[in-house]
Amino acid sequence: MLSFIAIACGVYLGILLLMFLFQSKLVYFPSKTLVCTPADLRLEFEDLMISTPDGIRINAWFVPAKESSRTVIFCHGNGGNMCYSLDVVENFHKMNCNVLLFDYRGYGRSEGSPSEKGTYADAQASYAWLMKEKKVQEREIVVMGRSLGGAIASRLARENNPGMLILESSFTSTADVGASAYPIFPVRLLCRYGYRTVDNVKDIRCPLLVIHSPDDEIVPFIHGRRIFDAAKDPKMFLQIRGTHNEGMDESRDVYFEGLRKFMEAYR
Repeated sequence: MLSFIAIACGVYLGILLLMFLFQSKLVYFPSKTLVCTPADLRLEFEDLMISTPDGIRINAWFVPAKESSRTVIFCHGNGGNMCYSLDVVENFHKMNCNVLLFDYRGYGRSEGSPSEKGTYADAQASYAWLMKEKKVQEREIVVMGRSLGGAIASRLARENNPGMLILESSFTSTADVGASAYPIFPVRLLCRYGYRTVDNVKDIRCPLLVIHSPDDEIVPFIHGRRIFDAAKDPKMFLQIRGTHNEGMDESRDVYFEGLRKFMEAYR
């Protein structure tokens, strides 16, 4: 019996060590292959390489809209790459908005390897590119993030002054969502990543839309509510249905109408 307990404790401690040492493998799931582009939506786009202050070149797509008055910069989730975010381009193109998609370092054709500091730098470089190269005014920029991208988008909005912020299926912090996913492990003690969306939204100065589904099996619905509660007015909450990765499809009409109403409410 004692030997069994000793073996179990050894296995448990071994798992903890692996979780600590290889934590990035639990946070980032990049794909190098771009299986589609905005051309698949029959939209013209610019294929870009944007340089970050630390010398990394990241890939981005700028999709212009006719007679646009706003530009959406989108921060995708922790898996895949930007080609899986064409729904964002499609939705906002219907609202005559330009869209800038970009891949974090290590994703798609972007150079380097992902890190928390790096993802923030990639988002900031993309934001700066919009203002410098496209002459977009900050009040015309809509920052949007999905899942992990919500933490990056909220940080970007906190450190700048965009016109709007949209957070979809986002978590309050890495430690919080990790503790929910792995309750038998001391995740809060092991976690080396912050991504504290709930703290970022306390300091934003623009209108906020939080989108979340009670059916989300990866990021519990309570995360969306806590993010919303932490932010100051003006703010809106859009409740959709469907799983973490399928909510925008399962709630297509409600989802699009909620986006449209938010965009029109704060012109």
